[in-house]
Amino acid sequence: MRTILFGGIIAFCIFVVNCATALSGERFTDNGDGTVTDHQSGLMWSQTDNQGDINWKQAGKWVAYTFPYTLETQYDDWRLPTLGELKSLYVKDETYLGVDTDCGQRVKIVPQIELSCGWVWTSEKMTVSAKVFNFHRGYHYTDRMVHKRAYRALPVRSLK
Repeated sequence: MRTILFGGIIAFCIFVVNCATALSGERFTDNGDGTVTDHQSGLMWSQTDNQGDINWKQAGKWVAYTFPYTLETQYDDWRLPTLGELKSLYVKDETYLGVDTDCGQRVKIVPQIELSCGWVWTSEKMTVSAKVFNFHRGYHYTDRMVHKRAYRALPVRSLK
């Protein structure tokens, strides 16, 4: 009983902090568990990608079945992001130089999220291909779902 009460109190405190941050005008809140809340879009993002080359099918499985168990707070609705959701993380400001990734590519993503390489799979697929967003140049393209080519998976979930 105490555990449930204690968990409820902690959840309420996190909710109050997130609401205060949203009201103060800050876009992102670090949830302290490897995720960030984007108050502008109503999404929760992983702070990092899967850290290695992955094809589209593997990316979907990793997001749904592996990633959730890396967090203290578990949710069962993680998914690959849409193209529009990924585009919302791209920093268009010409003065922002971006950050270097592990694969040697410089990416222009919001500083609250760290990528190990700049190409991220989207949930948008056709028969044998899917869209990939490039955080180095800020555009998307389509590639075959079986390719790995330094592609990454970045989990997201809706808060609504």
